[in-house]
Formats: sequence, C-alpha cells, structure tokens
Amino acid sequence: MAFTIAIDGPAAAGKGTLSKAVAAHFGFGHLDTGLLYRAVGAKMLDGVEPVAAAQALDVGDLDRSDLRSAAVAEAASKVAVIAEVRAALVDFQRAFARRAGGAVMDGRDIGTVICPEAEVKFFVTASAEVRAERRFRELEDSGTTYEAVLADVRARDERDMTRAEAPLKPAEDAVTIDTSALSIDEAVAQAIAVIEARQQD
Repeated sequence: MAFTIAIDGPAAAGKGTLSKAVAAHFGFGHLDTGLLYRAVGAKMLDGVEPVAAAQALDVGDLDRSDLRSAAVAEAASKVAVIAEVRAALVDFQRAFARRAGGAVMDGRDIGTVICPEAEVKFFVTASAEVRAERRFRELEDSGTTYEAVLADVRARDERDMTRAEAPLKPAEDAVTIDTSALSIDEAVAQAIAVIEARQQD
C-alpha cells in the first residue's frame, strides 16, 4: 500500500537526516529530491543543456561522487528555477512517491507541489545561524569562513522562497519541526509520533 511522507525545508535544517531515519524506522523508500537537481546541475557543469539533462535523468545519475560539492549545489539552485527542468523531474518524483511499501520524500516543494495529497507532511526548519553553523562544520576543511557560509545560506533561502516556480514554503497542513534546539533523536521521535498517529486514523 502506498503511503507518502513529504518533508520540506531549507538547506541544512536537518530534513535529510530526519528523512533517512524515518524511512529506516518504517521500512519505506527514501528519495532526496535535491539530488535530482544536483544531478542536473552536475550535468550542466559537464556542458549538457539543463532541460535535456533533466529529461534524460536516470537513477544512476544520483550516485555521482561530486553531487555534494559546493559548485554542484550552486548549479542545482540555478537549474531549479527553470520551469522546464522542474516539470521534467515531477513525473520521476510522483512515481517514486506512490511506490508500493511507502515513500519518504524530502525537498523544497514536496508537500506543496509534488505530493499535495501526501498522507503526512512536515516542514523542517532551523534558524539561519544554526543552519550555517552545521554547514560550516561540514565544510571546515575547505577554507571557507562561517560568515561566508551564513551569507550563502541566506542567499539560498531568498532564492528558494522568492522564485516564481514552486517557492519554498510550508504546506498549509504541514507539521513544522524546528530543529534549532533539538537533537536528531528528538526530531525523529516527534516525526515518528505524528506518522504513527496518522496511520491509526
């Protein structure tokens, strides 16, 4: 039976970690939809036209080793504002969402655009300062500064929230989890409690 959990939120809020933990707990499939855009961004950096890259995207493209690089993240943010790219990736995401055995999808517009009928929706957030600190710790060896990471986080929030196509915002019926002062275990426990309650409805 299909059961879709949509988890949206800004960069470094913890939605990826939360999504993986929730998927593992319930035995559901997990799709980090941001990887789709990163894969298209990586192909664009390789010289492929973004819309063509999105239309030809394959599951194998999500295994590239460079998808977490800063250059690819920047490219992903740019291709994500292209309406034709988003349209090409919608079918891929919706098919995964309704797979047998349940699915956890995390991204920017899952509950609002991709899966508005999802059984459970979360909006995972945290302050820009906390998110920048988390991202900075991941990038410490890269020579960047906390101030530069914070500026990048704020710029990305602005771009994601103000874009014309599928802006980042909570779905009206989403449960918000603010991870600014929560441990991973606390955030996961909150999410699991909400999901279990919905499953019993």
